[in-house]
Amino acid sequence: MDFIKQNIFIVALAFASAMALLASFLRGGGKSVSVTDATLLINRQDAVVIDVRDAAEFATGHLPDAHHLPLAKLSERLAELEGFKDRPIVACCASGVRSAKARDLLLKAGFTKTVSLADGVGAWERAGLPLERAKKEA
Repeated sequence: MDFIKQNIFIVALAFASAMALLASFLRGGGKSVSVTDATLLINRQDAVVIDVRDAAEFATGHLPDAHHLPLAKLSERLAELEGFKDRPIVACCASGVRSAKARDLLLKAGFTKTVSLADGVGAWERAGLPLERAKKEA
C-alpha cells in the first residue's frame, strides 16, 4: 500500500494506459486503422471503401468513391463485393462501431484484407480530407 501512495502518479498512468488498451480492444483492436493508414490503403493499394451508415447519413457526406452498403443489409449484399475479395477493404461509419461489426462480418465471409476506419467519417472530416456529398435536386 505504501508503494501505491508513494507512486500514485505512476499507478494512475498505468491504470489509464490499461483502460485505453481495453477500449481499443473493445473497438476492434489492431483491425481498425487511422485516417492516415486508410488513406495509404486507398491510394497505394487501391482499397475499396464501403460505408455502412444508413442512407440519410451517407447523403450528408461520404469518402470519395465509397460503396454504400448499409450494415443492416450487408450480409444479404455480400455478392456485390465478391469481385473485391483480393483487394483491401476499408469499412467506415459515423464512429467506427458499425464498421467494426461490418469488418467482422466481412472477415468471416472470407474478405481477409478488411479493416475498419477508427473513429469513422467524423475523423476523416476532422483531418480535412474530402467528402462527397449528395447533390441537391433543383
